[in-house]
Amino acid sequence: MTSARNVRLFVIIDVVLVVLLAVLAVVFFSGGDGAEGAGDEASATASASSRPSSTASATSTEPVEFASPTGNIACTMSVDGVTCTIASYTYAPPVVDGCSDLTGHVLALNADGVAFECVSGPPPAVAGDDVPVLQYGETTSVGDYTCRSATDGVQCTDASDVGFRLARASWAELPA
Repeated sequence: MTSARNVRLFVIIDVVLVVLLAVLAVVFFSGGDGAEGAGDEASATASASSRPSSTASATSTEPVEFASPTGNIACTMSVDGVTCTIASYTYAPPVVDGCSDLTGHVLALNADGVAFECVSGPPPAVAGDDVPVLQYGETTSVGDYTCRSATDGVQCTDASDVGFRLARASWAELPA
């Protein structure tokens, strides 16, 4: 009896660890990061010094990954669009049709426009130290997409200035 209970406990622990590893892999490869708010500026400055710095560059066609200085927002850009994750936010979660899981943590901009994605599993974590930081005031571009980091969050737009602004306290679709 005790042996069967131990086996079940071992299997449950293994399943939890595998799920956690899968979530961490998704967050790592999607650049899970969070947005800034004006109140986060001091902590962002302290933590930014330990992260690698990315520089603003000319428009590229190569995929780019970056995090905000606080690490709360992380974005992946390609010629097909931009996807940003936010680890912690205080705005009301948006409604995503047909979604009964988490919303509000993953925002995408592509040829179809701006949309939050439905996320199953735990929310993304703050970006790791291995994710390049887009410092406040810097921009980066891939194809027709451009993102700018500022103390009030991250703003990403396409060539038509359609896009979004994402921060811990709020998000907005652009043009407003």
